[in-house]
Amino acid sequence: MGIFSRMTDIINSNLNALLDSAEDPEKMIRLIIQEMEDTLVEVRSSSARVIADRRQAARRLEQVREEAANWEEKARLAISKGRDDLARAALQEKRELESDVRAVEEEMAATDEHVAHLNTEIAQLQQKLSDAKAKQKALVMRTATVESRIKVKRQVNREALDDAFDRFAQFERRMDNLESQLEVMDIGRDVSPGLAAEIDALQEDERINRELERLRAEVTGGQPEHGKQDQA
Repeated sequence: MGIFSRMTDIINSNLNALLDSAEDPEKMIRLIIQEMEDTLVEVRSSSARVIADRRQAARRLEQVREEAANWEEKARLAISKGRDDLARAALQEKRELESDVRAVEEEMAATDEHVAHLNTEIAQLQQKLSDAKAKQKALVMRTATVESRIKVKRQVNREALDDAFDRFAQFERRMDNLESQLEVMDIGRDVSPGLAAEIDALQEDERINRELERLRAEVTGGQPEHGKQDQA
């Protein structure tokens, strides 16, 4: 089913209201333009047919007028010959033709009025079509602008996100450098595990020797050997 049902619907239509209420304004404007163009073709075809009928009526009117003039000349001739009866009959034919002339003239006047009305409708429809095409162009430009802005917005957001990741990566590298510097500063300060074990072993051996001397003294009832040596 078409958007418009009559010519007056198109002429009186509010394009802004139609587009505002449409779910897809771009699709709606395309349909409106298509229907307007189709209607314009139909109206112009109708106007062409009416103009062709008027031209035919004009030719018929000229022919009837010539026939009426011929009957008047025949009446003149009959009068000049003293044949009033024939003149009267010729004038009667002329009157009938003049009646046809008035009918054709009224038909042409109605045709002229119809053509004028169609021309007005064509002009109004053409203006509506121009408005619709202008709105379509504006919609296309607005759509392109919005899509471009969205693309730029997404690009900006992406760049901001990439920048944040770059800053985080720089921070990680900075922390890695600081930790590396700290490890370098600690090199040589800690005693190696092998050296510590040897020192611990020496201390343990010393404790064992002292314990051995104590036990020997208890068993022999004497003083530890190092004590005897001290007395001597």
